[in-house]
Amino acid sequence: MKPFTKKLVLENGREFLGYGYGADVERVCDIVFNTSVVGYQEILSDPSCSNQIVVMAYPLIGNYGITDEDFESKTPQIGGMVVRECNENPSNFRYTKTFSETLEEAGIPCIAGVDTRMIVRIIRDEGSQRAAIVNIDTTTEAALEMINNTPQPTNLVSKVSSRKAWFSRTPNHKYDIVAVDCGIKHNIIRSFTSRGCNVTVVPYNTSLEEIMAFNPDGLFISNGPGSPEELTEVIDLIREAKGTIPMFGISLGMQLIALAYGAKVYKMKCGHHGSSAVRTIATGRIDMGSQNHEYAIEPASLEGTSLTVTHENVFDSTIEGVECAQDKMYALQFHPESAPGPQDCAYLFDKFIKLMEEKQNA
Repeated sequence: MKPFTKKLVLENGREFLGYGYGADVERVCDIVFNTSVVGYQEILSDPSCSNQIVVMAYPLIGNYGITDEDFESKTPQIGGMVVRECNENPSNFRYTKTFSETLEEAGIPCIAGVDTRMIVRIIRDEGSQRAAIVNIDTTTEAALEMINNTPQPTNLVSKVSSRKAWFSRTPNHKYDIVAVDCGIKHNIIRSFTSRGCNVTVVPYNTSLEEIMAFNPDGLFISNGPGSPEELTEVIDLIREAKGTIPMFGISLGMQLIALAYGAKVYKMKCGHHGSSAVRTIATGRIDMGSQNHEYAIEPASLEGTSLTVTHENVFDSTIEGVECAQDKMYALQFHPESAPGPQDCAYLFDKFIKLMEEKQNA
């Protein structure tokens, strides 16, 4: 057996020996697990995974390579990855690079050959914690000291948001949407353009006056990393905009909308990462939704607000959707564009299209 080259050290002192792939660097981040069976490329390029070491529960990663067209951001932002087995000989006619090559070019460390089932159980039972991917000769004590001495980053959205406005256009468009970029995934934009929408993506700290200068039919608040309570600029923007323009939020976007309407959020024990069953309360319909979030809305805090719960998680009953019909606003905690994940919920984009249509015809 070839000698180990890397180790993963958890904040609780547990360590796992394995083999290094990707960039040969040491990294300290929060550690989470993702239960998706496919979509490792979308996960590593999702800006919501900034400052996260992601443990892939599915054991074989890299088997269909990396495809240029499937990235969810221009530059992968993930902190690191932990996998059971890394396949460097992909079988896919579309692939342009291997998983490991892409990680190396992006400066992202990966450790393979570890017991990912055990790591997932630790995170599930003990909750989120920090971890370090380090060289094999780094002692456990030194790795723990590294974890303790590495400051927790703040306002991650400012690091992943676009620096200036950019545009995504489609022929013969019907609607114009401004998307506030808190770490937006490209498949969200594609989901809008495929429905006849031109999309203007603006930095997270753009003012309402600047947004309205684009004469939009709708306002979208995107997903992104970190605590929603840090994003006072976006919360203030939503407060100003609500009731004046149809609004839609996904993941972090829903948490920000909830805060703007007077609700509260809390940090979950280990978050939702991967596919999860979601129930539409009005109809009882159950869909599989793609999830990637660490925060959720406190149910009791909705009392006295104008928000109504529209969706709930089948497994733990956490809130997965809210709306304010009077303001033509709704938001989802899960990702209806499903990159990665099932396509059950794509129809929910059409609800936003309908709200903009109603506003135009009013």
